[in-house]
Amino acid sequence: MIIQIYEIQTPWEAEKCLELGVDHLGSVILSPQHCQDQEIRTLIRITHEAGKKNSLIFLFDNEDTLYKAIDYYQPDIIHFCESLTDHRGIPIDPEPLVERQERIKRRFPELTIMRSIPIAPTGRSPVVPSLSIARSFEAVSDMFLTDTWLGHEPVGGYIGITGRTLDWDVAARLVEQTHLPVILAGGLSPENVFEAIVKVKPAGADSCTRTNQLNRHGKPIRFKKDFKRVREFVQEVRRAEAVLGRGPQSAHIEKPGDH
Repeated sequence: MIIQIYEIQTPWEAEKCLELGVDHLGSVILSPQHCQDQEIRTLIRITHEAGKKNSLIFLFDNEDTLYKAIDYYQPDIIHFCESLTDHRGIPIDPEPLVERQERIKRRFPELTIMRSIPIAPTGRSPVVPSLSIARSFEAVSDMFLTDTWLGHEPVGGYIGITGRTLDWDVAARLVEQTHLPVILAGGLSPENVFEAIVKVKPAGADSCTRTNQLNRHGKPIRFKKDFKRVREFVQEVRRAEAVLGRGPQSAHIEKPGDH
């Protein structure tokens, strides 16, 4: 089962996570001005040398710049997490994003494409049509990642880093519906990831906000990991993996060119 940790931005953090048993390291490229960050390039090299994988989120949509950044970083996974609905939960037209993923798959056939699927918290109204959104992207994605939809996201235009737990029943239906591997994310912590995995049975689990350090007001600090909590998260995922009878080999996601 895959253990994925975001937001890892330095080689030192990467080495710490790898020592703790993390399989996928997620990093964020914040703007076109950061599209050639030497530290993240080194982080990716370290990840490859350890036989693990990395995932990059690009918080910009200029395709020429995106292509140059992919060439520069040579990541394993590119992770798209744009908001796919408006603030009322009504889906946007997915075709421009679907077509962009098609172009990227043609240009970089060795690249794994992961697409975030928005899922509302339990009991939240309106309910996001998560399963139909996923079907729109299934043919042009290699993996899905669930993430919490609130309608007012911390980073405008993108879902994620809310620290809020999504509806695990909907996530479980997504796992049942799709043939793609699903990474469960959305408010996962050492305290709840065991229960979440046993219920949803995903291909892996992801944590960002709730394995971060906290400031003096108890608020998560972006890009600052609490490695004690990362260790506990890894232990709880492995405990759930054992209960489900899954082995470490489940952590491999086949790329298009792996045959």
